[in-house]
Amino acid sequence: MPPRFFVDAALAADTVLELPDAVVRHVQVLRLAPGDAITLFNGQGGSHPATLTEIGKRHASATLGTHDASEAETPFAVTLAQGLAGGDKMDWLIEKAVELGVSAIQPLQAARSVVRLSGERATKRQAHWQALIEAACEQCGRNRLPALAPVANLESWLTSVPATAARLALSPRASASLPELAQAEREAWRAGGVTLLIGPEGGLSPEEEDRARRAGFIGVSLGPRILRTETAGLTCLATLNAILGGF
Repeated sequence: MPPRFFVDAALAADTVLELPDAVVRHVQVLRLAPGDAITLFNGQGGSHPATLTEIGKRHASATLGTHDASEAETPFAVTLAQGLAGGDKMDWLIEKAVELGVSAIQPLQAARSVVRLSGERATKRQAHWQALIEAACEQCGRNRLPALAPVANLESWLTSVPATAARLALSPRASASLPELAQAEREAWRAGGVTLLIGPEGGLSPEEEDRARRAGFIGVSLGPRILRTETAGLTCLATLNAILGGF
């Protein structure tokens, strides 16, 4: 398949587009040449086949073909509300969550979060995560970018959680099985979407779990094993894909 590139610009058939610097660098790294086929998308849906028309040291352009409305989205919406994880764990799970079809990502500052983000540091991290989302969509074939919300405090976020058919909080203390509940509520969740709350390293504190329950969240379990935070959310997403039809 031709290489895919995200461009934050309006796209129209039969027009010539000057490619942004990041795409130019990628084109050069791949040693592409004028006449080579590429695919461009802007995150708003669909994509355009394109042909490279000119490549210079610091610029490149492409002629766009007819819009292709094909999508690779799941038939249900999932918001991943993820407690901030340390090291490169957050990067890894955001990338993989995009590949698994997540619709929106809400990073959360929780009581047990090892990482603390605010001010300029939070702004830089937000831009880094956005670039990861764009690159993951290029790789996996998605033409719509998942929404990335600013880092929020868990307690305040719980007072304004977007309405979805299901609000789920993963907990080793929960008795409800995520696979069984998803099977029972399959059609409702497909139609109304799911908000999935995952704690950071160490999980949600008992106080946070209690606040989540009062905010309408149902505690769910994946079985007897305790999963790391970077594994837990992705396992939930894979489970929902298998049961709700994302695969």
